Amino acid sequence: MSKVAVMGDYDSIYGFSALGLDIYPVKEKDEGKKLLKKLTLGEYAIIYVTESLAKEIKDEIDKHKESISPAIIPIPGISGNTGEGVAQVKSFVEQAVGSDILFGDE
Repeated sequence: MSKVAVMGDYDSIYGFSALGLDIYPVKEKDEGKKLLKKLTLGEYAIIYVTESLAKEIKDEIDKHKESISPAIIPIPGISGNTGEGVAQVKSFVEQAVGSDILFGDE
């Protein structure tokens, strides 16, 4: 069975453990890059990353953009939604469908 991981600052991710997800608190950018590299080699089908951490380790995330698995998905952290996650999902949909599905919202 594939597993789900959540990476980010502890305050933003600790609640996910109650849902049975594996949490990985990250304090520094370099730690986040190393951890993501390790998690992508393992048994995780989905890796959620807080938007603030995703922004810091974007280059490492981009290395896995074309991979089917694991899916690396940004989520809002405790500090709020930056819009990065929505922008990424919008971009993926545009690639798949061939047009902007939210053209009226901009």
